[in-house]
Amino acid sequence: MALTVSQYNLIMRGYEERQTRNRHLHEKRLRHIYDTVEGYQALDESVASYSVAQGKKMLAGDASALEQLRQRLSELAGRRASLLIQNGYPENFLQPVFDCPDCRDTGYIDGQKCHCFRQAEISLLYEQSNLKQVLDRENFDTLSYRWFEGEALASYRQTVEKCKKFALNFETIYQNLFFYGTVGTGKTFLSNCIAKECLDRGCSVLYFSAAGLFDTLSRSARLREQNGLTALYGDLFSCDLLIIDDLGTETASALTLSHFFTCINERLLRKKSMIISTNLSLEDFRDRYQDRIFSRIASSFEFCKLTGPDIRMCKKLPKTLSQKE
Repeated sequence: MALTVSQYNLIMRGYEERQTRNRHLHEKRLRHIYDTVEGYQALDESVASYSVAQGKKMLAGDASALEQLRQRLSELAGRRASLLIQNGYPENFLQPVFDCPDCRDTGYIDGQKCHCFRQAEISLLYEQSNLKQVLDRENFDTLSYRWFEGEALASYRQTVEKCKKFALNFETIYQNLFFYGTVGTGKTFLSNCIAKECLDRGCSVLYFSAAGLFDTLSRSARLREQNGLTALYGDLFSCDLLIIDDLGTETASALTLSHFFTCINERLLRKKSMIISTNLSLEDFRDRYQDRIFSRIASSFEFCKLTGPDIRMCKKLPKTLSQKE
């Protein structure tokens, strides 16, 4: 998975902050020991002075100086540990402090991302995806077929299987999905199911309602004219999965449609996956958007039609009936 530059920098700033915090904690502990444990500071200073003296001997060609230094440092370390224990402190009280001892708060072990870095990625991606809370409720584990029957049920099951394969193969097979059909038939729910699977694997996901995306494109276009390419455009182009929900509900101008086409086209060129959902029919969708937008989507997305009852209304119906009773 490739984080955007802004996401990577945000995580690394977190490591810098914890390094600074832990360094200050270590310094505070050391000052406290110097003030309260008699003789400890003198032992610390003797480590430095003896190391310098032995270093000079090594430079002068004394072959035994290094072994003498090792023995002396071991002796001093033992004496310092004994002083700490005698005064009621644990032996490792003045060891360097790390949130993650495995990578020593660098985020990397032998050039590979540490497990703590991977967890930081997942936490950040959930937060920045705009999906953090809803995915606890909407995922493949909570998916239900109870509202569908007949041909609608068969079609929905088929679409669910496509979504599961999309998520399972996301990191190895480049795909795009286009959900269309009547209101409330599970298009957004299935998008969220895929998003959770991708986020749990550390893939970057950005979610936008169509209205939110077009508003953002409009504002970002003005910023681009003033300040060049914005970080948001970089994220839109490079995140692993972009979800655009309820396309057709936005207020669009010729300018924002042009920027929308740029976003779609750039992601297709980079082979970055997208999921788009709309309540429009394909005919209405084609009439509403520029031919070049429809053409790019039609040639690069797998179309999934969802029909059936409005699930949101079905879920509300029992409550309404129970209240009347």
